[in-house]
Amino acid sequence: MQETETELMLKGYGLTTAEFFYRLPDYKSVLNTFVWQDYDLAPDHKRLFSFIEFWQDEIEGPLHSVRFTHRRLVSSGAWQNVVGELTYH
Repeated sequence: MQETETELMLKGYGLTTAEFFYRLPDYKSVLNTFVWQDYDLAPDHKRLFSFIEFWQDEIEGPLHSVRFTHRRLVSSGAWQNVVGELTYH
């Protein structure tokens, strides 16, 4: 069973966004970009590095560079259990 985004964030995962710059297979002098996002654990970034390995093995466009950022969306002190909800008219 796959974990929800909230469960991943509570386990310390954060949103990793990577921008891949790669060369077109037929036009080596032309750079193109691809944006990738997934929940990952810093500082190892296993999912990001796994995707980079997949790219190098399976995609024809050779990588030029990768730029990424990582942000934890929920920290241990930021989570609150909300019991009720008020509706204001």
